[in-house]
Amino acid sequence: MSEIAASRGSSTSYADISLILATPAMFAANMVAVRWAASLAMPPVFLAFGRWLLAFLILCPMVAPLAWAYRRVLLAHWKQLAVLAALGMGLSVAPQYVGARDTSAINVALIFAACPILVMLAESILWGMRLGLMRVSGILAAVCGVLLVLTQGNPEALAHLRFGSGDLWVLLAACGWAAYTVLCKRHPLPTLPATVRLFALVGGGALSLAPFALLESMHGHAPDFGDARLYFLLAFLALVPSLAAYSFYDRLVKSIGPSSASVTIYLIPLFASLESWAMIGEAPKIFHIAGFGLILGGVILTGMSRRQATGQI
Repeated sequence: MSEIAASRGSSTSYADISLILATPAMFAANMVAVRWAASLAMPPVFLAFGRWLLAFLILCPMVAPLAWAYRRVLLAHWKQLAVLAALGMGLSVAPQYVGARDTSAINVALIFAACPILVMLAESILWGMRLGLMRVSGILAAVCGVLLVLTQGNPEALAHLRFGSGDLWVLLAACGWAAYTVLCKRHPLPTLPATVRLFALVGGGALSLAPFALLESMHGHAPDFGDARLYFLLAFLALVPSLAAYSFYDRLVKSIGPSSASVTIYLIPLFASLESWAMIGEAPKIFHIAGFGLILGGVILTGMSRRQATGQI
């Protein structure tokens, strides 16, 4: 609470509000752009690979000299960086892009909104973190919200396990992001400048996806390099939801603190629904609103439980 209060009392409070709104809007734009790409039948794994490769090339002139100065640290922890890049930039992105061919941008955003719950479940199963009644209630509420989105509010789909294949791909991507988050927390990297860390992870993400993009092309899903829209889309994905969004989020963390900044993830479904409605005509439905309410309520409950356990207010 003190971090937010300090931020509100400073002369940069309007800048903080701008960051709070702009950051989730840019992350949400990724989902809308990829949904548009799916309607154009662009190869999803190549888009994920190209996004990170182009972002890496853009960063090179600015960050490569600084990364060279930290080369010993990077080389000493290359295995950890490789795993984090494969999870955070590979597994959490490529299946999301594959799934976007068969589900809406709103569904993608809502399923990813449940990532904090997945993180808590992983910590409970693998590290024995105790779950109180409030946390269990929050987890159940969030799971119900995700199931509501997956089944589109149809109980028969749950009874017969008829989920959309696109939603399941996105759920796999969300699990990848949850695993990345848990490893970052439990096995943190040594102190590095934010730009160097991003540079290493972006490059690692491109490397991890390269063989899968090649396999995709070999199986008849090669990109059309004569289509100008491909280059526009890659540039947009590299600049807006990659470099700009991560840069804005880093600034937000420094300004209002990591706990307050992390709350912006729950604004992503809202922006995704508005952007997809305005840009590609995907209007939100009642089950989206109900699912979002359950997920958000579940995350609030687990957050309240965590604060009570640590004595924070």
